[in-house]
Amino acid sequence: MGMYDRILVPTDGSDGVERAVRHAVDLAVRHGATVHALYVVNSASYAGMPMESSWEGIDELLRSDAEDAVSLVEAVGDDHDVPVETAIVDGSPSAEIVRYAEDADCDLVVMGTHGRGGIDRLLLGSVAEKVVRASSVPVLTVRVAGGD
Repeated sequence: MGMYDRILVPTDGSDGVERAVRHAVDLAVRHGATVHALYVVNSASYAGMPMESSWEGIDELLRSDAEDAVSLVEAVGDDHDVPVETAIVDGSPSAEIVRYAEDADCDLVVMGTHGRGGIDRLLLGSVAEKVVRASSVPVLTVRVAGGD
């Protein structure tokens, strides 16, 4: 049994997050761990859309994006013989990441961050920062492309 048995890697499917995914899988290889890939559908951010928008169509698109994102984690895991468990949940990304990490008894959360500071962080917020502040599980942040 290694230091880490269950490593959570939240993914939003963005290009840069693959760096965090690879880091999580590398740690899993070294520790004989399972990677848990989590995608949080932030449906609250779509609540203000005009009524003529079809929620079913939007939900289908969000689910498709989610499946693609966790499939990428599975593919990286397969390339390194690392078992990957996937989950797609609805809710607030930071709250759901913390909840999943604790409920699944994860030993580590590995997540990407853009490393924004100053006004960008103030205006945009940071899921990673919220997770770091709220999680009882250790969090390792990996700088992804696009951060200044």
